[in-house]
Order: sequence, then C-alpha cells, then structure tokens
Amino acid sequence: MVSNHMCCGIVKETLMLRVGPDNYDKCLARKYASEMDFTGKALKGMIYVSPKGIESDSSLANWLDIAIGFVESLPPKKRK
Repeated sequence: MVSNHMCCGIVKETLMLRVGPDNYDKCLARKYASEMDFTGKALKGMIYVSPKGIESDSSLANWLDIAIGFVESLPPKKRK
C-alpha cells in the first residue's frame, strides 16, 4: 500500500503491480509482463511480472518505480 492505495503485491511467486491505464500497454509490451487476470478477467491497469522479470534488484526497482509513480499520482485516500 502507498498512501492507502493498492500498489503491488506477490501472488504465489509472481509480482502484481498497479501501473495504471496510461502505462498498461507499454508495460505489457515488456518481456515477462502479462495481464493480471486474478478474477478470470483482465484488469486494465494491473499486470503480473513473472519471477524472471524481477531477478535483479535493478529490474525489481524499475517495475516498482512505475507502480509507485502511478499510485502517487492518485488523489489522497482516507484511511478506513
């Protein structure tokens, strides 16, 4: 969570990221990225990155920078 917004997580061994609709297609074009279909339906703005895509610290940091950048652009959300 970043500023009370979902940002990223791990599903089994796969990284899940909230990249937003504007970054979605660009991120999906990258190697090791795929649509997040946790519910059986693709969620636009959410992606999976396979373990091979985050093997290095720099790769993981790059993916997290995209997700954190998107989430920090959202309006503040009150805590429940």
